[in-house]
Amino acid sequence: MASSVVVDNSQREMEIKAFHESKAGVKGLVDAGVTKLPSMFIHPPEDLLSYSLPQEEEDDEHLHKIRSLQFPVIDLTGFDTDSSESRKEIVEEIRNAAESWGFFQLVNHGIPRGVMEGIQRGVRAFHELPQEEKAKWYSRDFSRKVNFFSFHGDLSAATPADWRDTLSCKTLQDPESFQEIPQICREEVKEYMEGNDGVVMKLSELFSEALGLASDYLAGTRCFNARSMACHYFPICPEPHLTMGGTKHTDLGFLTLLLQDSVGGLQVLHQDVWIDVPPVKGALLANIADMMQIITNGKFKSVEHRVVLRPTVEPRISIACFLSTDDLDRPYGPIKELLSEDNKPIYDQVIFGEYMKKYKL
Repeated sequence: MASSVVVDNSQREMEIKAFHESKAGVKGLVDAGVTKLPSMFIHPPEDLLSYSLPQEEEDDEHLHKIRSLQFPVIDLTGFDTDSSESRKEIVEEIRNAAESWGFFQLVNHGIPRGVMEGIQRGVRAFHELPQEEKAKWYSRDFSRKVNFFSFHGDLSAATPADWRDTLSCKTLQDPESFQEIPQICREEVKEYMEGNDGVVMKLSELFSEALGLASDYLAGTRCFNARSMACHYFPICPEPHLTMGGTKHTDLGFLTLLLQDSVGGLQVLHQDVWIDVPPVKGALLANIADMMQIITNGKFKSVEHRVVLRPTVEPRISIACFLSTDDLDRPYGPIKELLSEDNKPIYDQVIFGEYMKKYKL
């Protein structure tokens, strides 16, 4: 259990101001040799509970069932074969995972292992640049195509910061945008995103079929046309039990594809219990986002997830590719073909551009 820590808001305000003026990020604190967590990063004890499955009596039927669950891993090997049975099996696995978990691992997805390892090296190289070089990219102007920052959202003293740095790359469907990405990882990002395009094409078809629609249905809605990327770096933390790498949240768009390294720490809320997402070498993690839950009228679930920090000897790297619409003025609501007398719409139409403004994105 996390220890109780009293945090003075005026102290936090001074720390926040100094932190952002430094433009050094969380990595800058580590480089400066901090051994105690600055108060701006300390989270309430109640948010730090349940790091894993609760340790109750083994005869508790619900907990026993939770422990026996296997996090979904879906093999896309049969996607490109002539076997209709292989494809049907994949579609069924995706349907089950999207309805029950909202998350699943993808293996044999088509992105070469070397490309995945390359972008992880490139992202780490950026975040470990000398402070004065990295500071050129530091900005809290989130309308920029590329910026480096340490935590999104409210900067008030009442909101604890997460222990991570982020390189954000937006509008990646525009080839010119790649020229704004730092050179140290530009080619790696470009190559990885080209590989992602193939995965997105497959998933667009498979999700459509999992909903009982024509394989090109979701492509026609343009819901996966916009790509942006958050390249996260979680430095080694001196007091990991007092903070979070990522506060619990759901994603705003339609789908997120995440590449995580072997350090671990990602958790998904499943059946009211935080479940560790085991790193799988060479896998991509797919998670349903809010807009997908809306257009499927709640059939596919956007679930809360978070990143906990544990003692480690190396920083954690994760790379999230967010898929959303390139038509920010288009209204999206429950797909009409999915509605019936027994399945009436439970969501209003949403204009994604307005939805993003609500969250100050």
